[in-house]
Formats: sequence, C-alpha cells, structure tokens
Amino acid sequence: MALIINHNIASMNAQRNLSMTSDKMGKTLEQMSSGLRINRAADDAAGLAISERMKSQISGMQQGLSNAQNGVSMVQTAEGGLSETTNILQRMRELTVQAGNSTLSSTDRTAIGEELTALRSQIDNIASQTTFNGQNLLNGSLAVTDAGTGTANAVDVVANSAHVTVSSIDVGHAEGNSTYTLAVSGGTNLKLSVTTGSVTKSETIAVSAMGQNATQALSFSNLGVTINLSHDNAAGNVGAAAIASGFDTTTVNTSATTSATWRVGANVGDNISLSFADMRSSALGNGSKLNTLIASNAAVSTTTKADTLLQSIDAAIGQVSTFRSQLGASQNQINSAVNSGSVAVQNLSAAQSQLADADIAKVSSQMVTQQIMQQAGISVLAQANSAPQAVLSLLKG
Repeated sequence: MALIINHNIASMNAQRNLSMTSDKMGKTLEQMSSGLRINRAADDAAGLAISERMKSQISGMQQGLSNAQNGVSMVQTAEGGLSETTNILQRMRELTVQAGNSTLSSTDRTAIGEELTALRSQIDNIASQTTFNGQNLLNGSLAVTDAGTGTANAVDVVANSAHVTVSSIDVGHAEGNSTYTLAVSGGTNLKLSVTTGSVTKSETIAVSAMGQNATQALSFSNLGVTINLSHDNAAGNVGAAAIASGFDTTTVNTSATTSATWRVGANVGDNISLSFADMRSSALGNGSKLNTLIASNAAVSTTTKADTLLQSIDAAIGQVSTFRSQLGASQNQINSAVNSGSVAVQNLSAAQSQLADADIAKVSSQMVTQQIMQQAGISVLAQANSAPQAVLSLLKG
C-alpha cells in the first residue's frame, strides 16, 4: 500500500461512516423524543398517507360520539317535558270523568272548566318552553312530515277484484326534505333508497300477500320510513309480487322546516334522524283538538261535552305516550351508535398506532448500538487522521 499525504482515504471512509451513524442517531433521538416512528413523509411515504387518513377518520368519529351525546341530551330534554304533559293530561281526564256526573251544579262545572283551561294553557307553555340550545322541541318546528307529493301515496294495487292502497306513510324517523325511491328486488322484496350528498343508503324488506280487510306495514326501520297498507272488503287476495310491483319506481317525499338529525359518524350519511312531534293542545286529541274543546270554562258545562272531551283526552294521552316511546327508542338507538363508535375508534386507533408510533424498546436498543458505533467511529477517525504523520519519520532521516 502506497504511503501518501494528499489524500487520506482511511479518514474519508471513517468520516463517511461516522456521518451515516450520526444521521441514524439523529433519527433515533427524534423518534425517542416524539414517540413517533413517522415524523416526516421521508420516513415512510406510504405509511404517512395511510396514517393521516386513519387520523381523519378517528377525529371525525370522536366528534360523532360527541354529537351523539348531545343528541341523547336533546331527546332527554324533550322526554322530560312530556313527562309533565302526561301528568297534566291524567289530571284533566280525572276532572272530565268527574264532570260526567250529573249531580254537579253549574257552579261546580264552571270551577272544573277553570282548572281545565289552566291545565290546557300549561300544556302549551311546556310545548313552547321546552328548548335545547335555542331549538324548540315540542311545537312542531322539528317535525318531519310526509310531503304528500310522492307517487307512493297514490299506489292502488288491483288483483282478483280487490284493492290494496296506502292508508298512511310515517316518516317520523326519516330525513327531512328528502326523496326516497322504491324499487322491486327479487320479485317479492322492496328496496328503499335515499341519496344524501354523494352517499346513497338503501334497505330491502320482504312484502307479504294480503287478504280481505288485512293491513300491512312496510317498515324500513333503518331509513325511518313506514308505509301502511290496507286491503279493502273484497274477498280476493293480493299477492306479494303484485304489491311489490305496484310500488316499483315510486317515491316518498319528506318535508321539514328544519330537522333533528345527529351526525354520529365520520362520514356523510352517518346520521340518525327523529321527527319531534307537535305536542301543543292544538295538535292533541281526536277530531276536535283540546284547544277547541277547552276554549273556555264552559268546556264541561254538560255531560255531553264532558264525554266528548274525555274521548279527546284519551286520544291525547295515547299520542303523548306513543311519542315518548319513540323518544326512548331513539335514545337507545343513539346509545347503540355511541357504543359501536367507541369500539371503532379504539380499533382504528390501534391500527394507526401500529403505523405511526415508535416502538420505544426497539428504538432504545438501536440507540445503544448507534452510540457505540459513534464512539468507535470517532476513535477510528482520530487514528486515521494521525496515520499520515508516519511520513515525518522518513523526512527526518
């Protein structure tokens, strides 16, 4: 090997290896201090892209869980107000039963009418004052209704001289201002679809044949739409395939000034909707509503009026009880979404951690190795730098 002084190849090699070791040491220290395996795109380009997508999903789902908790509070607020409305209706019924007794004087009936008027007024107060974050829950402003413009409303299936028609469409749990489209699927099945933004949701159910005076509810529970059917008095049966075919390509349209919809997931369409029914006295009762029947203290001035009012109050109690049961079902649905969302967040966080988080035990081991290599490199570099000094001994001779 030639003895030269213009180029110290051994020193250059030692410097290059020491520089590489220092770079590795820097990355290791960065991982140790940040706790992350990927600190920049150069560390793992593909892994960074996947990790960022997962982080977006996780943060969106966590916000969805928060939204769901707010939804539960909103439903509980409405149910709390209706609890007192039920108590008032029970008291009104008690008074009306009392007014059905012919032994009462006109003064007694006026006194009962005064209390009934006050109680009816309180029902309206509860409906107007039950709010959540500025939104009124019980005055009908958050109600989703069937717009009546969908072609499904007019379906009349005729077979064997019998008719099956739509008696009503319940969209209490559907999304407001939306168009739901029906399509035959597999002959005797119906598929209901709705598109929100760029996301299409659908649900398929089986249709049953119907006989004389029969009824059937086509319940698309996941989408919140129920189509109620009725068979006329004719003896002929109407088959399931005929009913399904009759609804093919028809639509159900919903309307709402605003709608109660909770985004419980990270993506468009991850919603739970609920129609908050009108619980004012003007919406409660059968036939004539409570606000009409209890317009003054003469509401039970006769036993006939008392009997009419009693029937309307019974209907009102049924309406409130039904809506309270819907609120309870929706609360359970939201709680289920919270539970499943929490599991999804946990599992997705674990997957994202595998990609992006540093294994501290492994990194610590690597750091020890790199520290030894760095110290060895410095020592070797010092020896390589001193090697050309051997030429001085030749020059001295």
